[in-house]
Amino acid sequence: MKKPQKNTAPDSAGSPGFVLAADVGGTKIAAARVYHSGKLSDYRETQTPSEGGRSAVDAVANLLHSLAGPDARAVAVDVPGLAYPDGRVWTPNIAGWTRMPLRTALQKRLHLPVLVESDRNAFVVGEAWRGAARGCRDVVYVAIGTGIGAGILTGGRLLRGHSEVAGSVGWMAVRDQFLPEYKDRGCLETHAAGPGVATAGRRRLKRDTTVRDLVRMASRGDAVAQEILQEAGHYLGLALANLVSILNPEVIVIGGGVAAAGNLIIGPARQTMRRWAQPLAVKQVRIVRSRLGAAAALLGVARLAFETYSTSGARPSVR
Repeated sequence: MKKPQKNTAPDSAGSPGFVLAADVGGTKIAAARVYHSGKLSDYRETQTPSEGGRSAVDAVANLLHSLAGPDARAVAVDVPGLAYPDGRVWTPNIAGWTRMPLRTALQKRLHLPVLVESDRNAFVVGEAWRGAARGCRDVVYVAIGTGIGAGILTGGRLLRGHSEVAGSVGWMAVRDQFLPEYKDRGCLETHAAGPGVATAGRRRLKRDTTVRDLVRMASRGDAVAQEILQEAGHYLGLALANLVSILNPEVIVIGGGVAAAGNLIIGPARQTMRRWAQPLAVKQVRIVRSRLGAAAALLGVARLAFETYSTSGARPSVR
Protein backbone atom coordinates (compact mmCIF):
# COMPACT_ATOMS: atom_id res chain seq x y z
CA MET A 1 0.00 0.00 0.00
CA LYS A 2 1.05 3.60 -0.50
CA LYS A 3 3.13 5.14 2.27
CA PRO A 4 1.63 8.37 3.64
CA GLN A 5 3.56 11.48 2.64
CA LYS A 6 5.30 13.29 5.46
CA ASN A 7 3.79 16.73 6.00
CA THR A 8 4.74 19.09 8.78
CA ALA A 9 2.81 22.17 7.65
CA PRO A 10 0.40 23.83 10.11
CA ASP A 11 -3.14 22.46 10.25
CA SER A 12 -5.00 24.30 7.52
CA ALA A 13 -8.22 24.36 9.53
CA GLY A 14 -6.51 25.86 12.55
CA SER A 15 -8.23 23.29 14.80
CA PRO A 16 -6.65 23.04 18.23
CA GLY A 17 -5.00 19.78 19.11
CA PHE A 18 -4.33 16.52 17.35
CA VAL A 19 -4.72 12.78 17.86
CA LEU A 20 -1.73 10.47 18.18
CA ALA A 21 -2.69 7.70 15.75
CA ALA A 22 -1.04 4.30 15.28
CA ASP A 23 -1.67 1.52 12.78
CA VAL A 24 -0.32 -1.73 14.23
CA GLY A 25 0.56 -4.60 11.90
CA GLY A 26 2.20 -7.96 12.32
CA THR A 27 5.54 -6.68 11.01
CA LYS A 28 5.30 -2.87 11.18
CA ILE A 29 3.84 -0.13 13.38
CA ALA A 30 3.07 3.20 11.72
CA ALA A 31 2.14 6.39 13.56
CA ALA A 32 1.40 10.05 12.90
CA ARG A 33 -0.28 13.14 14.24
CA VAL A 34 -3.76 13.62 12.76
CA TYR A 35 -5.65 16.92 12.95
CA HIS A 36 -9.38 17.75 12.79
CA SER A 37 -8.95 18.89 9.19
CA GLY A 38 -7.72 15.45 8.16
CA LYS A 39 -4.11 16.60 7.83
CA LEU A 40 -1.61 13.88 8.70
CA SER A 41 1.88 14.93 9.79
CA ASP A 42 5.10 13.61 11.30
CA TYR A 43 4.61 10.12 9.91
CA ARG A 44 7.02 7.55 11.28
CA GLU A 45 7.25 3.79 11.66
CA THR A 46 9.08 0.99 13.45
CA GLN A 47 9.18 -2.78 13.32
CA THR A 48 6.76 -4.82 15.38
CA PRO A 49 8.87 -6.90 17.82
CA SER A 50 8.76 -10.53 16.73
CA GLU A 51 8.29 -11.69 20.33
CA GLY A 52 5.03 -9.73 20.54
CA GLY A 53 3.43 -9.48 23.97
CA ARG A 54 4.45 -6.57 26.17
CA SER A 55 7.40 -5.82 23.89
CA ALA A 56 4.95 -4.97 21.11
CA VAL A 57 2.92 -2.80 23.50
CA ASP A 58 6.11 -0.96 24.48
CA ALA A 59 6.98 -0.42 20.81
CA VAL A 60 3.57 1.17 20.16
CA ALA A 61 3.82 3.33 23.28
CA ASN A 62 7.37 4.48 22.49
CA LEU A 63 6.50 5.42 18.91
CA LEU A 64 3.44 7.39 20.01
CA HIS A 65 5.39 9.05 22.82
CA SER A 66 7.88 10.33 20.23
CA LEU A 67 4.99 12.22 18.61
CA ALA A 68 3.46 13.58 21.81
CA GLY A 69 3.17 17.26 22.62
CA PRO A 70 1.09 19.64 24.72
CA ASP A 71 -1.63 19.76 22.04
CA ALA A 72 -2.17 15.98 21.95
CA ARG A 73 -5.81 15.30 22.82
CA ALA A 74 -6.12 11.52 22.56
CA VAL A 75 -4.52 8.32 21.32
CA ALA A 76 -6.09 6.14 18.61
CA VAL A 77 -4.74 2.70 17.70
CA ASP A 78 -6.01 0.18 15.16
CA VAL A 79 -5.04 -3.51 15.12
CA PRO A 80 -5.38 -6.34 12.57
CA GLY A 81 -7.90 -8.33 14.53
CA LEU A 82 -10.63 -7.65 17.06
CA ALA A 83 -10.93 -4.69 19.41
CA TYR A 84 -13.36 -5.25 22.27
CA PRO A 85 -15.38 -2.52 24.05
CA ASP A 86 -13.27 -2.95 27.21
CA GLY A 87 -10.12 -1.96 25.31
CA ARG A 88 -8.67 -5.44 25.00
CA VAL A 89 -7.55 -6.70 21.59
CA TRP A 90 -7.17 -10.06 19.88
CA THR A 91 -4.56 -10.00 17.15
CA PRO A 92 -3.53 -13.47 15.93
CA ASN A 93 -0.44 -12.35 14.01
CA ILE A 94 1.14 -10.70 17.07
CA ALA A 95 2.27 -13.26 19.64
CA GLY A 96 0.65 -12.89 23.04
CA TRP A 97 -2.04 -10.46 21.93
CA THR A 98 -4.98 -12.59 22.98
CA ARG A 99 -7.27 -10.34 25.03
CA MET A 100 -4.31 -8.00 25.48
CA PRO A 101 -5.42 -4.97 27.60
CA LEU A 102 -4.00 -2.51 25.10
CA ARG A 103 -6.08 0.53 26.04
CA THR A 104 -5.23 0.29 29.74
CA ALA A 105 -1.54 -0.25 29.02
CA LEU A 106 -1.31 2.76 26.71
CA GLN A 107 -3.29 5.00 29.05
CA LYS A 108 -0.81 4.24 31.83
CA ARG A 109 2.13 5.07 29.58
CA LEU A 110 0.80 8.09 27.69
CA HIS A 111 -1.67 9.64 30.18
CA LEU A 112 -4.25 10.38 27.48
CA PRO A 113 -7.64 8.93 26.54
CA VAL A 114 -7.10 5.90 24.29
CA LEU A 115 -9.35 4.43 21.61
CA VAL A 116 -8.61 1.00 20.12
CA GLU A 117 -10.30 -0.27 16.97
CA SER A 118 -9.99 -2.99 14.33
CA ASP A 119 -8.05 -1.97 11.25
CA ARG A 120 -10.89 -2.83 8.86
CA ASN A 121 -13.17 -0.36 10.64
CA ALA A 122 -10.42 2.26 10.65
CA PHE A 123 -9.91 1.83 6.90
CA VAL A 124 -13.57 2.29 5.97
CA VAL A 125 -13.91 5.38 8.17
CA GLY A 126 -10.75 6.88 6.69
CA GLU A 127 -11.89 6.33 3.11
CA ALA A 128 -15.32 7.80 3.88
CA TRP A 129 -13.78 10.81 5.59
CA ARG A 130 -10.97 11.77 3.23
CA GLY A 131 -10.60 9.06 0.61
CA ALA A 132 -12.27 7.33 -2.32
CA ALA A 133 -15.67 7.26 -0.58
CA ARG A 134 -15.50 10.82 0.76
CA GLY A 135 -18.89 12.04 1.91
CA CYS A 136 -20.62 8.67 1.46
CA ARG A 137 -22.57 7.06 4.31
CA ASP A 138 -23.08 3.53 2.94
CA VAL A 139 -19.63 2.14 2.22
CA VAL A 140 -17.83 -1.20 2.23
CA TYR A 141 -14.03 -1.29 2.36
CA VAL A 142 -12.63 -4.67 1.29
CA ALA A 143 -8.98 -5.30 2.16
CA ILE A 144 -7.32 -8.04 0.10
CA GLY A 145 -3.84 -8.95 1.23
CA THR A 146 -2.63 -11.97 3.17
CA GLY A 147 -6.24 -12.23 4.29
CA ILE A 148 -9.57 -10.68 3.33
CA GLY A 149 -11.72 -8.53 5.61
CA ALA A 150 -14.22 -5.72 5.28
CA GLY A 151 -15.15 -2.58 7.15
CA ILE A 152 -18.79 -1.64 6.73
CA LEU A 153 -20.56 1.69 7.14
CA THR A 154 -24.33 1.72 6.92
CA GLY A 155 -26.09 5.04 7.35
CA GLY A 156 -22.75 6.50 8.45
CA ARG A 157 -22.34 4.06 11.33
CA LEU A 158 -20.01 1.11 11.69
CA LEU A 159 -21.56 -2.33 11.45
CA ARG A 160 -19.88 -4.33 14.21
CA GLY A 161 -22.03 -7.38 14.87
CA HIS A 162 -22.84 -9.11 18.14
CA SER A 163 -19.26 -10.30 18.72
CA GLU A 164 -17.36 -7.54 16.86
CA VAL A 165 -16.63 -9.89 13.92
CA ALA A 166 -18.91 -8.34 11.30
CA GLY A 167 -16.97 -7.94 8.08
CA SER A 168 -15.24 -11.34 8.14
CA VAL A 169 -15.91 -11.74 4.44
CA GLY A 170 -12.95 -14.09 4.01
CA TRP A 171 -15.30 -16.78 5.32
CA MET A 172 -17.91 -16.21 2.62
CA ALA A 173 -18.78 -19.45 0.83
CA VAL A 174 -18.03 -19.07 -2.88
CA ARG A 175 -17.72 -22.77 -3.72
CA ASP A 176 -19.99 -25.74 -3.06
CA GLN A 177 -17.41 -28.29 -1.94
CA PHE A 178 -15.99 -27.75 1.55
CA LEU A 179 -12.22 -28.12 1.88
CA PRO A 180 -10.43 -28.62 5.24
CA GLU A 181 -8.45 -25.36 4.92
CA TYR A 182 -11.68 -23.35 4.88
CA LYS A 183 -12.06 -23.92 8.63
CA ASP A 184 -8.99 -21.83 9.44
CA ARG A 185 -8.82 -19.39 6.52
CA GLY A 186 -12.32 -19.22 5.09
CA CYS A 187 -13.45 -20.15 1.59
CA LEU A 188 -13.06 -16.77 -0.13
CA GLU A 189 -9.74 -16.07 1.57
CA THR A 190 -8.36 -19.44 0.49
CA HIS A 191 -9.00 -18.66 -3.17
CA ALA A 192 -8.72 -14.87 -3.51
CA ALA A 193 -6.24 -13.63 -0.87
CA GLY A 194 -2.53 -13.32 -1.63
CA PRO A 195 -1.34 -16.71 -0.29
CA GLY A 196 -4.14 -18.56 -2.09
CA VAL A 197 -3.47 -16.84 -5.40
CA ALA A 198 0.26 -17.55 -5.07
CA THR A 199 -0.49 -21.21 -4.25
CA ALA A 200 -2.62 -21.48 -7.39
CA GLY A 201 0.28 -20.02 -9.35
CA ARG A 202 2.77 -22.53 -7.98
CA ARG A 203 0.39 -25.39 -8.68
CA ARG A 204 -0.33 -24.34 -12.25
CA LEU A 205 3.14 -23.10 -13.22
CA LYS A 206 5.11 -25.82 -11.38
CA ARG A 207 7.47 -23.29 -9.77
CA ASP A 208 7.64 -20.78 -6.95
CA THR A 209 5.70 -17.64 -7.71
CA THR A 210 4.14 -14.64 -5.99
CA VAL A 211 1.13 -12.49 -6.73
CA ARG A 212 3.50 -9.82 -8.00
CA ASP A 213 5.04 -12.36 -10.39
CA LEU A 214 1.60 -13.33 -11.66
CA VAL A 215 0.60 -9.71 -12.20
CA ARG A 216 3.78 -9.03 -14.15
CA MET A 217 3.32 -12.16 -16.27
CA ALA A 218 -0.36 -11.46 -16.91
CA SER A 219 0.44 -7.89 -17.94
CA ARG A 220 2.82 -9.31 -20.54
CA GLY A 221 0.15 -11.59 -21.95
CA ASP A 222 0.82 -14.89 -20.15
CA ALA A 223 -2.46 -16.80 -20.54
CA VAL A 224 -2.01 -19.02 -17.46
CA ALA A 225 -1.26 -16.08 -15.17
CA GLN A 226 -4.24 -14.20 -16.58
CA GLU A 227 -6.49 -17.19 -15.93
CA ILE A 228 -5.30 -17.52 -12.31
CA LEU A 229 -6.00 -13.85 -11.58
CA GLN A 230 -9.34 -13.97 -13.39
CA GLU A 231 -10.37 -16.94 -11.26
CA ALA A 232 -9.48 -15.07 -8.07
CA GLY A 233 -11.44 -12.09 -9.40
CA HIS A 234 -14.44 -14.32 -10.08
CA TYR A 235 -14.51 -15.56 -6.47
CA LEU A 236 -14.12 -12.00 -5.22
CA GLY A 237 -16.99 -10.95 -7.49
CA LEU A 238 -19.32 -13.54 -5.96
CA ALA A 239 -18.54 -12.11 -2.52
CA LEU A 240 -19.09 -8.55 -3.74
CA ALA A 241 -22.43 -9.58 -5.23
CA ASN A 242 -23.54 -10.84 -1.83
CA LEU A 243 -22.35 -7.67 -0.11
CA VAL A 244 -24.15 -5.48 -2.65
CA SER A 245 -27.39 -7.45 -2.39
CA ILE A 246 -27.41 -7.50 1.42
CA LEU A 247 -26.01 -4.06 2.27
CA ASN A 248 -26.91 -1.91 -0.78
CA PRO A 249 -23.76 0.26 -0.48
CA GLU A 250 -23.10 3.36 -2.54
CA VAL A 251 -19.39 2.59 -2.85
CA ILE A 252 -17.14 -0.44 -2.42
CA VAL A 253 -13.50 0.51 -1.91
CA ILE A 254 -10.90 -2.15 -2.71
CA GLY A 255 -7.60 -1.92 -0.86
CA GLY A 256 -4.71 -4.08 0.28
CA GLY A 257 -1.71 -5.50 -1.51
CA VAL A 258 -3.61 -7.75 -3.92
CA ALA A 259 -5.65 -4.74 -5.07
CA ALA A 260 -2.47 -3.56 -6.79
CA ALA A 261 -3.30 -6.12 -9.48
CA GLY A 262 -5.92 -3.60 -10.60
CA ASN A 263 -8.24 -4.65 -13.40
CA LEU A 264 -6.55 -8.03 -13.72
CA ILE A 265 -8.55 -9.00 -10.62
CA ILE A 266 -11.02 -6.14 -10.13
CA GLY A 267 -12.23 -6.33 -13.74
CA PRO A 268 -13.41 -9.97 -13.50
CA ALA A 269 -14.75 -9.26 -10.00
CA ARG A 270 -16.87 -6.39 -11.32
CA GLN A 271 -18.23 -8.54 -14.16
CA THR A 272 -19.20 -11.38 -11.82
CA MET A 273 -20.74 -8.98 -9.31
CA ARG A 274 -22.92 -7.39 -11.99
CA ARG A 275 -24.13 -10.80 -13.13
CA TRP A 276 -25.06 -12.12 -9.67
CA ALA A 277 -26.09 -9.12 -7.53
CA GLN A 278 -29.55 -7.67 -6.94
CA PRO A 279 -30.23 -5.65 -10.12
CA LEU A 280 -31.26 -2.31 -8.61
CA ALA A 281 -28.52 -2.34 -5.99
CA VAL A 282 -25.77 -3.24 -8.45
CA LYS A 283 -26.75 -0.46 -10.86
CA GLN A 284 -26.15 2.12 -8.14
CA VAL A 285 -22.89 0.87 -6.62
CA ARG A 286 -19.40 2.04 -7.58
CA ILE A 287 -16.29 -0.13 -7.25
CA VAL A 288 -13.16 1.98 -6.69
CA ARG A 289 -9.61 1.43 -5.53
CA SER A 290 -8.34 3.01 -2.32
CA ARG A 291 -6.91 6.51 -2.75
CA LEU A 292 -5.29 6.72 0.66
CA GLY A 293 -3.47 3.42 0.97
CA ALA A 294 -1.98 2.92 4.43
CA ALA A 295 -2.96 6.45 5.50
CA ALA A 296 -6.65 5.46 5.54
CA ALA A 297 -6.27 3.50 8.77
CA LEU A 298 -4.47 6.33 10.57
CA LEU A 299 -7.03 8.89 9.43
CA GLY A 300 -9.97 6.62 10.22
CA VAL A 301 -8.97 5.63 13.72
CA ALA A 302 -8.13 9.26 14.52
CA ARG A 303 -11.54 10.37 13.23
CA LEU A 304 -13.21 7.88 15.58
CA ALA A 305 -11.16 9.25 18.48
CA PHE A 306 -12.14 12.83 17.65
CA GLU A 307 -15.81 11.85 17.69
CA THR A 308 -15.58 9.63 20.75
CA TYR A 309 -13.84 12.18 22.96
CA SER A 310 -15.55 15.32 21.69
CA THR A 311 -19.14 14.10 21.96
CA SER A 312 -20.06 12.64 25.32
CA GLY A 313 -21.87 9.34 25.01
CA ALA A 314 -22.10 9.49 21.23
CA ARG A 315 -21.57 6.46 19.04
CA PRO A 316 -18.88 7.24 16.44
CA SER A 317 -20.23 7.84 12.94
CA VAL A 318 -19.14 9.42 9.69
CA ARG A 319 -21.01 12.45 8.40
